Amino acid sequence: MIVALIIACEIGFWVLLAAGLGFRYLLRMPRTGLALLLCEPVLEVVLLVATAWDLRNGAEPDWAHGLAALYIGYTVGHGHRTVQWLDGHAAHRLDGRPLVRPPRYGLARARHETKVWLGTLTGAVVATALLQLAIWYVGDPSRVTSLESWRTTAWKAAGIHGLIALTYWLWPKKAPADDAGRGAGRERVGR
Repeated sequence: MIVALIIACEIGFWVLLAAGLGFRYLLRMPRTGLALLLCEPVLEVVLLVATAWDLRNGAEPDWAHGLAALYIGYTVGHGHRTVQWLDGHAAHRLDGRPLVRPPRYGLARARHETKVWLGTLTGAVVATALLQLAIWYVGDPSRVTSLESWRTTAWKAAGIHGLIALTYWLWPKKAPADDAGRGAGRERVGR
């Protein structure tokens, strides 16, 4: 049941996102579009409640419950950035606004990658907190080993992503000679 709900939440995320952007840019109804985009966190609340309900009704804690915690953590850490990125692309394609891209070179790129990593770190913290709450909720150490292993998975992902972000500080990519003036900041690409 939990896996199906995770899939439904992911599909719901993209449906709400497409509907929200469609209302904002195609139908020129920005308030309705914003309202639809603001409904996205409700999906994670539904998943959280359903996971807790499943555990409360005596379900054996397994990988699906851990995956639900990681999914919610990822959404908290990166959901806003994903919506913002897609909104920028929709505004560019459908409304003719300039496309804002992340910096590609130097310390500006390193700062950008660090901000993205902080989203992963936030996701790991949220997932760990949810998993710990589930472990306490179940209350039986012999039944929660799969939940404990998902905590390790969350921190491995954050650690690997942190090492990748660190490489942008240690070996910053240099702008090509003909692109040196634009490389440090954000690029604007028009139609």
